[in-house]
Amino acid sequence: MSRPRLKAALVASALLLAPACASGEPAPSPAAAPTGIPGQDEIRHSPNMTLVANVPLAAPFDGPDDWGTDMAFQGRYAFVGNYGGFTVHDIGDPEHPKAVARVACPGGQNDISVSGDLLFLSVDEPRTDDTCASQAGDPAAAGAWEGIRVFDISDKTHPRYLKSVRTECGSHTHAVVPGKDAGTVYLYVSSPGPEPDTTNCAPPHQNISIVEVPVADPGSARVVAKPELFAGRPAGEEETGGCHDITVYPEKHLAAGACFGDGVLLDISDPVRPKLLQTVRDEKNFSIWHSATFDNEGTKVVFSDELGGGMAATCLPSISATKGADAIYALTPERTLVRQGYFKIPRAQSAEENCVAHNGALIPVPGRDVMVQGWYMGGVSVWDFTDSAHPQEIAYFERGPLAPELHLGGSWSAYYYNGYIYSSDITKGLDVLRLDDPRTDPAKAVRRDELNAQSQRSY
Repeated sequence: MSRPRLKAALVASALLLAPACASGEPAPSPAAAPTGIPGQDEIRHSPNMTLVANVPLAAPFDGPDDWGTDMAFQGRYAFVGNYGGFTVHDIGDPEHPKAVARVACPGGQNDISVSGDLLFLSVDEPRTDDTCASQAGDPAAAGAWEGIRVFDISDKTHPRYLKSVRTECGSHTHAVVPGKDAGTVYLYVSSPGPEPDTTNCAPPHQNISIVEVPVADPGSARVVAKPELFAGRPAGEEETGGCHDITVYPEKHLAAGACFGDGVLLDISDPVRPKLLQTVRDEKNFSIWHSATFDNEGTKVVFSDELGGGMAATCLPSISATKGADAIYALTPERTLVRQGYFKIPRAQSAEENCVAHNGALIPVPGRDVMVQGWYMGGVSVWDFTDSAHPQEIAYFERGPLAPELHLGGSWSAYYYNGYIYSSDITKGLDVLRLDDPRTDPAKAVRRDELNAQSQRSY
């Protein structure tokens, strides 16, 4: 989000944002919203959503740029990334969570996932070296490092740094992909680029990186493939290559990539040799293809657009409901994507609130398509896209604008895990929300032992 490589994408985003304000296209419907903008830090929520706990950011993550980022879950623990490292929370009692470990290991943005006794962090900025004591580095320096860090979390209260893997153009995000047997996992590493005159991100960077991790010997993790996804991209469109996020659905042998200017559909039957099935574009509405989510049946894909790169106020009445939004695509039996509808939160935000579609995942409601999602300062939204052409918000939680000296905040990620919604707020820490609604209550019976939002499992 703050990386120089995203400049080209942000410029394109700004160009799309500007005409939207005067386009005359329909704005988000305010029908479900209360009147007026909440006051500074004022909490508002729908009657079916309740904030039951908050764990504020604390030392060593109490600096001005120690922003909370993504989350992963395992057993009774929630793992929350931060630009300064990561926190392990005991959520065995969800309404009384407590931090049991805070690991200082700076490197934006520390996107996080877990698999068994291993934890993975994505670092997408050059560092002076691969250690947790590293400093911000010169991207042109020969020894600059960025990529994946691997930790042992067999003792949740004392995570132990094991290994680093340098990846081309770093690692903005990653997805865990199971191998052919339990002895191996793979990481699909997404990163923007290229960045000329750097040691690790030379043009053209039209690929992702695949890291192989032997579970019994994670110290030997290494890059085993760098498949190209955009070899046929027209000339002049190579300014931002790579992908932002890839979500995998191993049971369906599918992956969906949000790759800045494109959405891609992949066959991952062979996880080391993914095959490109289709590329889709939406130049009228989408600026930065940010993330993807399959429905449980594998017959739909929700792509999100991070118009403004997460820094802009795009949830304004003057901006179209199809910009900075989610797009719902049908996935046909022939494995092609067909766009069917859009969703954007119906609550207008102020010009002081960065707000756009961001990280979310399914709520496991049998027979329905329901998703929870973070919208930065737009808060947390629960929405139903069972009818893809007419999605509806059914619950929300949000705070009012931040103090004037703060310019970035709100829900980075929001996920449903074993009966509760967990939101990683950039400046406020971990929020725990309870959703009580007959449309979603069946999800409370679904229990998981692990959740990485970019690695989907059926329910």
